[in-house]
Order: sequence, then structure tokens, then C-alpha cells
Amino acid sequence: MKCVKELPYFKNIREVREFEFGVFYFFDTLVISEINNGVYFQWKMAEKAVKASKEFYGENQPIVYISNRINNYTVAPTDWLKFYQNRHQLKYYSVVGSTKGSLPSTLLEKMFFNGSLKQFDDLEDAITWSLDKIKNTKSTP
Repeated sequence: MKCVKELPYFKNIREVREFEFGVFYFFDTLVISEINNGVYFQWKMAEKAVKASKEFYGENQPIVYISNRINNYTVAPTDWLKFYQNRHQLKYYSVVGSTKGSLPSTLLEKMFFNGSLKQFDDLEDAITWSLDKIKNTKSTP
């Protein structure tokens, strides 16, 4: 699997935020995360990423998010409820990865995520899908 920095799309980077649990790459219309190996990703961590997203995109900008799962880590799927209770909404969400826990984690996340969630094996495919969704959203009245 490819890291964000290995892609030609990386030339479009606007900002990088590094946290103790992973790195978030901010582009004009989407954010891509790479969570560190062995992390149990919980709401308290997501809260930091949400705050960074709001600082970068503003309060009302819908977030298009790609989780590039190059490392083995676990997501606390029930924390999606906290995400919605705090009124944070993702417009589109894609997961890239074929790590050991990736598929079961994604299946659980789908139970709690109300938006469009799609799984990919290739980061470039996820970026293309996300950019197409953004473009279609902007062209729809």
C-alpha cells in the first residue's frame, strides 16, 4: 500500500498535521489520515482531528475524509455516535486498506456511519472517487 507522500497527488498538499496517534494531510477539498501502528483510535483522538479540520476548512465546510490504513490499528466504532452527537458530519468517507483488521472495522463503522462510506484497495482510486463525489455535489443544484 502507498503512503500519501508517495503519490503525485501529494503535490496538492496544503497542510500537514501530526498527532501522537497519526498524521492528517489537508488538501483543498479532502483530508487523508494515516493512523499509527497499534493505535486504538477513539473519539478523544478524532476530536483533535475534527478541530484541525475546522481550523483549516472552517466551521460549515463538509468534510471529505479518506482513511489510508497503511498500518494495523483499531477504530472504536461506537465512537461514531459521539461524532454525530457533537454534530460533526462527514460528507463522504472512504477507507483504503487490506490490513488484518481493516475489513471487520469497516463493516462495524458502516453500522454507525450515515453517509457514503466506500472501501478501496488503492489510495489513488479513493482520491478519484472522493474528488468525483465533490465535483458531482458542487454541480448538483
